[in-house]
Amino acid sequence: MNTGSAAVPRRILAIVVTRIGDSLLCTPALRALKARWPESRLTVWAHPKRCDVLANLPFVDRLQPLGFSRRWRSRLGLAGRFDLALVFSDDPAQIALARRVASSVVAFAGRAAPAEGLTLVRQPADEHAAVARMSLLSPLGIVADDLRLAYRVSETERAWAETWRQGKGAPLVALQLHSFPTKAHRDWPFDHFVRFVELLCVAYPAAGFVVTGDALARPSAARLQALFGSRVVSMAGELDLRRTGALLSCVDLYVGVDTGPTHLAGALGVPMVALYHAAYPGRNLAPRQHPACTVIEHPQTGGDVQAAEMADIPPELVCSAATALLERTFS
Repeated sequence: MNTGSAAVPRRILAIVVTRIGDSLLCTPALRALKARWPESRLTVWAHPKRCDVLANLPFVDRLQPLGFSRRWRSRLGLAGRFDLALVFSDDPAQIALARRVASSVVAFAGRAAPAEGLTLVRQPADEHAAVARMSLLSPLGIVADDLRLAYRVSETERAWAETWRQGKGAPLVALQLHSFPTKAHRDWPFDHFVRFVELLCVAYPAAGFVVTGDALARPSAARLQALFGSRVVSMAGELDLRRTGALLSCVDLYVGVDTGPTHLAGALGVPMVALYHAAYPGRNLAPRQHPACTVIEHPQTGGDVQAAEMADIPPELVCSAATALLERTFS
């Protein structure tokens, strides 16, 4: 399937029903899609709880939360509403929905059966996640080398963040202490974060820290506050996705484990140190073409990578990477 100039799809749909990080990893492909056909209208249906991560993007013409209830589907209208649909998944239900509303569908191969009007693409193995998602465009003849993640903070959000930032220390460092419960093995030990803060405070006595993340991070944030007092501010569980993005846009450095806010910091271009587990290496997940990102991989490269301990990454290494980035601004 190669859509040439004689068959320009005027109405394009992208279905992106994924987590925060996975949604951001789709943005290079969405940007390339719009760049190929700038006059076409690109609509994105996204997960209702993560739809906001794609808001305000200049290459998305319409953003809509996707529901699978019968009432929601009844509002979709007749088949053929779109000329082309891309499904960033191999989920049969999403693919069936795309086939209902689009004349032509491209999706990832896996669980769906081949069908007329459906092109299935196999994701390349052991590739960067953004490159893997970009492969969905290969049947359309679209090749792009811009792999930067995209996120857009609104002017209102930026003004709120700048006001919030006042008096919070300099440099101000955001800390993402946890991944999510089902991936807790990607967490860096709390004691390592404590040692990191101690070391950075020696280098930068006026430094301040803000703990990001959801409500599950509150106990750890409270422990950090008990040790370092007003130097540490906890926003864990206090902000929605958009406010979290705005806050991260105004910090001087982000240090965190592999999870959604780390992808968010990567999309914002914030100076960052990102820590990756051996089973989920940074070479496949860290933000590409980022101007100031230091990736710290777990040292294990063989054996049972699932059993690797994040404690093997020393705080001194993380602090060294952090100070090297901060020296660009705070020399």
